[in-house]
Formats: sequence, structure tokens, C-alpha cells
Amino acid sequence: MAGVDRPIRIARIIARLNVGGPARHTVLLTAGLDARRFTTTLITGTVAPGEGDFAFLARERGLAPLVIPELQRAMRPGRDLVALVKLVRLLRGLKPDILHTHTAKAGALGRIAARLAGVPVQVHTFHGHVLEGYFSPVMSRVFLAIERALARGTDRIIVLSPRLREAMLRLGVGRPEQLVVVPLGLELDRFAAVRRERRLLREELGIPAEVPLAGSIGRLAPIKDHETLWRALALCTGARAPHLAVVGDGEWRERLEKLARDLGIDSRIHFLGWRHDLESILAGLDVVISSSRNEGTPVALIEAMAAGVPVLSTDVGGVGDLVVHGETGWLVPPADPGAMAESLQRILTDPLNAAAVAARARNVVLARHDVRSLIARMEALYTELMEEKWYQCKIEDRH
Repeated sequence: MAGVDRPIRIARIIARLNVGGPARHTVLLTAGLDARRFTTTLITGTVAPGEGDFAFLARERGLAPLVIPELQRAMRPGRDLVALVKLVRLLRGLKPDILHTHTAKAGALGRIAARLAGVPVQVHTFHGHVLEGYFSPVMSRVFLAIERALARGTDRIIVLSPRLREAMLRLGVGRPEQLVVVPLGLELDRFAAVRRERRLLREELGIPAEVPLAGSIGRLAPIKDHETLWRALALCTGARAPHLAVVGDGEWRERLEKLARDLGIDSRIHFLGWRHDLESILAGLDVVISSSRNEGTPVALIEAMAAGVPVLSTDVGGVGDLVVHGETGWLVPPADPGAMAESLQRILTDPLNAAAVAARARNVVLARHDVRSLIARMEALYTELMEEKWYQCKIEDRH
């Protein structure tokens, strides 16, 4: 590569390695880059109480992240200032060519630290659309102003889907030439190898083999709007009313357990907590449902589609770039239990059509969201950025 005769040094920052798409994406990207061309230091904070921890995923791949305890998701000015100071010192010592940040908190503190430490190239990935729906209107405006300011000094802003790119531009975050779509990349081979088996999961849950079983996978948090899903299930009645396997945990678990009791569907909702045998779970599901009010590119849907499981989701964020209604899955409006219940019952009562849709979806995600494609795209982007910076410096030297 022009101007560089050693591996490109990358510092990668994420606020926490909690169970979810951003952490998985970050670990796989860090571990997968060609070590002859890139050296990467992974910097992270700590997970909050009650969150699933993905640190084991990094260790399994031979990574030893540098942990800054003060780097956490929640906003606390004193702690955030300490994290910023530590990041500046760390970056000055590492002298990376590229800083690549993931998620909002790491993106803010990391890019400020990069400017103070003189890091030549800055890249930030939006893993979701946190500027709408996550916070109060006042705080959303504050965060939007921060993101607009940070974008001006960022060389590339990565989004996971075309819809998210359009949303960022609509909000004034970045310029068209800065915003690059790089789809989420995951290890999908193990899901593609799943053999559908209804019996085993139903035996574990103590429900008859013929009972329909849906699945919900992810954090139990307000933005995921499980309440809409619960109310949709309550509308599905009769002898073959579907049950729901809930994989995940979070701060809303007790609230959701109470709502299930209040709606009279607690016997049909099975809380499984965080599980590491997701292939076994997917093998027994008839459909995977996402009820979120906002999403980027949901990992749970990608993995379900790779396993050949039909998916039903609210049409929010970047989901529409992943799920084409009636072709690779089904979409319903957010916060609409009636529409969700109607679509769910339609899927469950027409298994042949559901299987055909799931087969098309499987082919799409295996081609678009495999980790090998992600790594190839990112290696090309990092190389392009370094060459741009080298030529820019040569031009400046001439003047």
C-alpha cells in the first residue's frame, strides 16, 4: 500500500461487550482481520448488572481486550471524564493509524480522545438508530447535536443498512460521501447447519409437540417493546394458541412477568434467560418475532433466517432492508398488537408458505451477512482510508 510499509495499527473501542449484535460484530471483526496487514487493539468498558456478558467470545478468539472500567453505557459526567482521560493516555501510547469506534458512548468519548491524541483517521459505526426512540425528546436533541458535531471530524461513518444511511442524512449526521453502508457480518455456518426438530425444545418446556411455539431473542428492555408482543399473544386464543420462548434477560423482566400474569398468558410464556445453545432453540421454533420500536439490523432475525426459521418483525429502523414483507419474512407496524397477532396466526396456519418464505430468507442472509464478507469490506475500507490520508499528506507537503 502506498506510503505504508508495516501493518496498519487500529484501535477499536466499544463501550461494553454485552450480549448483542454490536459486541459480536466487534469481536468477529477484530479477530478476523488479516494479521499480516492489520494489528488491532480492542478497548472496552464493563457490562451493567443483569446484562449478558460476551467477554468469553473475545477470549475464545484469542483476544485480550484492554478494559477501562469507567467506560460504561450510562451517562455519568464524572466517570465519563475519567474514561476520556484514560482513553487519551492509551491512544497516545498506542499511536494507532485508525480509531474505529462502535456504539454511541464509545463513539463520543473515543472520537474526542482521538482528536486530543492526534489519531490520523477516525471511523465510527452506528449499530442502530439511537437518536430516535431511546431517550426523551430533550435528550435526543442533545445527542443529535453531539453526533452532528462529531461527524464533522470523522473520516467515515458506517451504517448497517441503506435505510439507516437515509435516516442519518435526514437528521444531518454526516455528509453523503462520509456515510458508507457495510452490512452486519456474523458467523452463520452453525445456524445454516441447524436441522429443524420440534420435539426437543417442547419437551424441555413441557408443552405438547403439536403446540405452535414462537421465539423472542434479545434484551428485555423498553425499546424492544415486548408489551406489544404479549398483547398480541393474548389475542391468539383457542386450543392451539401459540406459546413463546423468551431467550434473554434484562431490567424489564419482572414487569413483563407481571404483565403476562395480568393478561392471563403466563402459562404460555417461557423465560429461558441467556442461552448459549441458540441453535437448539431455533431448531424447535415455528417463528421468531421482533417487536422493537427501533432497531438497526437485528442479529436475532439474521440468525433465525440463516437457520431457516420464519421471521415476523415490526417495520422499524433498518429491519426493512433485511426483511422484505411476504418474500423473506413478514412486517407489521410498531406498537400494533392486532396486526402482529393477525400476521402470527397467518404464519402458523400456513406452514408450507412459511417454509417457502424462510428458504428464500436463508439464501439472502447467507450471501449478504456472512462474517467473511464483512472482513473483506472492512479491510478494503481501512486500506482506502490510509491511502487517502497518505496522498493528502503528500499534497500538503508540496504546499
